[in-house]
Amino acid sequence: MTASLQAIIFDFDGVIADSEPLHLRAFQQTLREEQIDLSSADYFSRYLGFDDVGLLRALASDRGLAMSDTRLNEILVRKGARLQQMFDGDHMLFPGAADFIRDAAAEVPIAIASGALRPEILDIITGAGIGELFTTIVASGDTPQSKPSPAPYALAFEQLRTRTGRDLDPRRCVAIEDSRWGLESARGAGLRCVGVTTSYAAADLAGAELVVAGLGRLTLADLDWLCATNGHA
Repeated sequence: MTASLQAIIFDFDGVIADSEPLHLRAFQQTLREEQIDLSSADYFSRYLGFDDVGLLRALASDRGLAMSDTRLNEILVRKGARLQQMFDGDHMLFPGAADFIRDAAAEVPIAIASGALRPEILDIITGAGIGELFTTIVASGDTPQSKPSPAPYALAFEQLRTRTGRDLDPRRCVAIEDSRWGLESARGAGLRCVGVTTSYAAADLAGAELVVAGLGRLTLADLDWLCATNGHA
């Protein structure tokens, strides 16, 4: 039983699903058809924290490209189709992720706050048999601003409070993230922050109060201890 921990909000890509490399590959293949190059270095240093719409808009702004809403949507549809084909052929969850999520859901309400598209999230968690464990999911397009804005985590937290009927304290609720943009978002929403080194090294996870290799190396006791402390690590 957890004495201090009240809830957990997970990022999705890079935390639950080992999908960041697939997102990059789908974007690269689709953008190549538009004569746009997106390197791995650029993706991980500049664009990983955006949702799909935000990535394309930032890329267009950075490179002075014309990107109408129609063209943007066409690119997103093709990228999504490619990504779905990759999902169908890959084992998507990080080792230990499903077990940790099941253990967590047995103790506290859990949620997802992600820049991924809702159908992509649902396909993967439903296929893994963990879809029913999440009290709420905040996905791309559910908030006016994406990460690093606090909006996704703030909405997930408020939905957890409403749907559980519990007077949750954000300082006793934990966000689990794989990027500095996500950690900034979670901190802005007042949540405790855990970083996983699935996408970046520990030194690049500024704002994390606890850093672990992945969900398979995390315990509820770790999170309960974190929520029992008062300051930032």
